[in-house]
Amino acid sequence: MRLATFNLLHGRSLTDGLVDPDRLAAAVTTLDADVLALQEVDRDQTRSGHHDLTAIAAHALDAPEHRFAAAVVGTPGEQFRPLTHDDDGHGEPCYGVGLVTRHPVTTWQVTRLRPAPVRSPVYIPGPHGGLILLRDEPRVVLAAVLDTPHGPLTVAATHLSFVPGWNAHQLRQVVRALRTLPTPRILLGDLNLPAGLARAISGWQPLGRRPTYPAGQPRIQLDHILADPRGIEQLPPVTAVTTPASTISDHRPLVVDLG
Repeated sequence: MRLATFNLLHGRSLTDGLVDPDRLAAAVTTLDADVLALQEVDRDQTRSGHHDLTAIAAHALDAPEHRFAAAVVGTPGEQFRPLTHDDDGHGEPCYGVGLVTRHPVTTWQVTRLRPAPVRSPVYIPGPHGGLILLRDEPRVVLAAVLDTPHGPLTVAATHLSFVPGWNAHQLRQVVRALRTLPTPRILLGDLNLPAGLARAISGWQPLGRRPTYPAGQPRIQLDHILADPRGIEQLPPVTAVTTPASTISDHRPLVVDLG
């Protein structure tokens, strides 16, 4: 079984600044993941051609199960509003996370996380980027219970706050939310935390330790695949960990093989 997490930067290439759905599909196809968690995912956004990026990724992997969970309606860094459980943002531009899998899903679960109450400096890549003060946006956790050849497996995708301290608070919330679902449990995503802190705060075991950011010459691991130690013995052993170069995004994907 191959697990992967990938912060898409809404499918944008740093080379030409464009979002090309064919280039996105090719990048995802290369990963050949059985479970793929996606962050910084657009749906119906002008900047990404009004495409459903999660659906493109699912088609590229020939994966029958996929779902997008919006964190906000609108565009982060510009105008946006949070969602509620009675508001899924359909028909409007949305931004959030996606989860794609080749295994049947028996249960989906969405958990919403509040944004940090303060602005924080963030580096925006690209020719017109730089260090700017941004207000945080709400975050979302998308979890699924899979029916796999190894038995039930809980997987979850998330993208935590860039605000130091608040991301640690959110990670503890995620761990509590996932413990209502069956073991074994795996969390995939951009946690905006280095590996040591992610492990210490969550208490979960990293399945792969590799730097993933920035994409050109990765120096820090922000993207993680963590396993709850409760039930970890039910998982197949890790046989490979890679962070392949990609034609899109400012992050590298993290890929872990179990088997």
